[in-house]
Amino acid sequence: MKPSLFSQAQTVWKSVMSDLPEAARVDISVYKKILELFHVGRFYYYFIDWRLPQMVFISPEIEDILGFPSSMVDIPFLMSLIHEDDHPTFLNHEATVVEFLGTLSPEQKLRYKMSYDYRIKKADGTYIRILQQAIALKCDDDGNLLLTLGVHTDISHLKDSKKSVLSFLGLEGEPSYIDVKPKEIFEQSAELFTAREKEIIGYILRGNQTSEIAQALNISRHTVDSHRKNILSKSGTKSTLDLAMKVISEGLI
Repeated sequence: MKPSLFSQAQTVWKSVMSDLPEAARVDISVYKKILELFHVGRFYYYFIDWRLPQMVFISPEIEDILGFPSSMVDIPFLMSLIHEDDHPTFLNHEATVVEFLGTLSPEQKLRYKMSYDYRIKKADGTYIRILQQAIALKCDDDGNLLLTLGVHTDISHLKDSKKSVLSFLGLEGEPSYIDVKPKEIFEQSAELFTAREKEIIGYILRGNQTSEIAQALNISRHTVDSHRKNILSKSGTKSTLDLAMKVISEGLI
């Protein structure tokens, strides 16, 4: 059985996690002001105690954005919502973040905001693109992370591209690193559709009929029909309407 995204991520995070057993205490009133660093749209926020590791607080706004009450959300559940095609990107970004943190002193780790984006599933089955931003709030003397603040902002209306951008944003005079090239430890899964199939799906979504698609692409009707059958088979759908809903909701092209 393929390991879960959470178990794979734990392997990545291990080098910056402390094994100390005592749970962190979160003073919400102190840390709320830090949210001003992140406020760019609709968002929810959470605190992770990396000595457990688990979320010790998650804001109720998550229900407005994802449709899940905060009481049912933990790290494994939240990570299970990440679009499967974005798993390699997520893990590669996390590996790059861990490597970058390893170059910083404990004091410097508190002066960087890590930022990248990916797709996440809502309770209704549709996907939105969220910008994940995180900052360390506490480290031990050895530089192990103890407590981090994370913010997920819905940026679906701001970004159409699937390309995720990883950035390390310096605070209090530290230099920033924008659009960092991530490590490529985890391979991207193969594309579900070929380039030609994506072309045909585009025409289908625009309402074009088989004859119109054949003429536009200078191929036979029979070839278009064959592609349509393959597309339905690959997507696990039975009709053009089902296909359109799946492609749009899951961002398959």
